[in-house]
Amino acid sequence: MRGHYVKELQNLQDELLVMGSMVIQVLCDAMDVLKHQDLDGAKRLIANDREINARRFRIEENCLILIATQQPMARDMRLLASILEIAGELERMGDYGKGIAKITLYIGKQAPIKPLVHMPQMCEKVVEMLRAALDAFVKQDVTAARAIPQRDDEVDMLYNIINRELIEIIINNRASIDQANYFSWAAHNLERAADRVTNICERIIYTVTGELTELDVKDENAVGLKSAS
Repeated sequence: MRGHYVKELQNLQDELLVMGSMVIQVLCDAMDVLKHQDLDGAKRLIANDREINARRFRIEENCLILIATQQPMARDMRLLASILEIAGELERMGDYGKGIAKITLYIGKQAPIKPLVHMPQMCEKVVEMLRAALDAFVKQDVTAARAIPQRDDEVDMLYNIINRELIEIIINNRASIDQANYFSWAAHNLERAADRVTNICERIIYTVTGELTELDVKDENAVGLKSAS
């Protein structure tokens, strides 16, 4: 029975990593279809979102089965709780990619009001953060989990640059408002995805230490909220 439990616990972690890889691909593909105005590709991304949703539900179901049948204690229980939370964060990140695909359809084949330069950079940084967070999860690396959210400042900086550029474009050309709003929405999706990575890092720390910690990247020190007894 113990061997079965350990195997199922490892399978859950593997499933979570596969889901994370799927989300990374979705974010990269979403930026690619937006940049190239690939309407067919955008439609495929939107349709494929159900695969990420189904994987999340499967992970949740298997987590709850293990909790109910094995009654895990201490770190194993924290690990299962964190897997549940991280799966939810990943699913929302997949939704952000789907949102960018929808924006691609809204813009259609209109001539872009500006070249996409900073937004692909944003996407690259978010993907780097997510890859690092998944690696920290595998290694249960608290030091890495605390450091990764600091990169969010770079994402926020690019987000602010994009919005300033879009405001200037609107001021000079009122007809650009709709497309500017779409681009701002897409950039916001990426900014929120980076915030989700921070949430994942908080769950890694909780798994290892039992401490629920809010990682405030604007403050050098994390604020500990609660320690497990």
